[in-house]
Amino acid sequence: MTDSAASQTPVAKDPLGSGWMIVAALCFTIMNLCIKAAAKEFDFGSGELVFWRMSFAAVFLGVAAKMRGDTFATPHWKTHLNRSVIGSAAMLCLFYALTHLPLATGVTLSYTSSIFLAVFSFVFFKERIAPYTQAVLVFGFIGVILLLNPSFQGGQVVAALFGLAGGAMSGWAYLKVRELSLLGEPGWKVVFYLSVVGMVMSVVWASLTGWHALTWAALPYLGAIGLSAMVAQLCMTRAYKVGNKFTVASLSYLTVVFSAIAGEIMLGDKITWQEVLGMVIIVASGVLSGITPARVKQFFIKL
Repeated sequence: MTDSAASQTPVAKDPLGSGWMIVAALCFTIMNLCIKAAAKEFDFGSGELVFWRMSFAAVFLGVAAKMRGDTFATPHWKTHLNRSVIGSAAMLCLFYALTHLPLATGVTLSYTSSIFLAVFSFVFFKERIAPYTQAVLVFGFIGVILLLNPSFQGGQVVAALFGLAGGAMSGWAYLKVRELSLLGEPGWKVVFYLSVVGMVMSVVWASLTGWHALTWAALPYLGAIGLSAMVAQLCMTRAYKVGNKFTVASLSYLTVVFSAIAGEIMLGDKITWQEVLGMVIIVASGVLSGITPARVKQFFIKL
């Protein structure tokens, strides 16, 4: 289904709209901090962290759906499977990057997804991207580059490549989230199937890399990862359903900003002037993406 066809389908007005992505960005930041803490304090690997993160959402959403009497059956299972496999693979790559790189660096690499989202939309779905939107997306990506730590220390190249691979796969997964939303699939079902498939894939990864015993001290971290991630996924799914796709993509960059600030305050990471400039550009791109070219033209005419 194309965006033009979707525009003919009535969608209930949501006052928050694309702003749901801001809530998702805050929750993703909390998740990222807890991932770093769990990896550092308890030596959990990326496969284990993804498993516990997915388990929380799968159990919570599954029980809630059962209590409401909702059905798990769907005629769009192939699209769900596509989104879930690619999304889970992306998460495994991104968790690996987060556990091996500084927080801001790992998160920044993951948020190349918005650029891949635009590229995939154009290449595979022949969607026309207006020059103004292209400029805003490139502007946002320039901010990501500025925020990215320009020097990689020894042993971090592999982790960086995992992060970039995760960003590319996330871009494709977001397209499928959009498609499922347009098909009328509820947000909880999209996240539920992602969680179930992610559990299976992370079990395989963790079995290859090794498991660690659970302790009472680790449970709060794992619970916080699961809860914040589930809320973030639901908010992100809602954002792509009721908001503008490219506005939501630009607002997703806020996770980079929030994570960089949290890294400096809570992890002692140092933020340079270049990174601060990158944050400003990223936030500006999110604002500009919500302004139509016609309004921009009108603004300059008034000047």
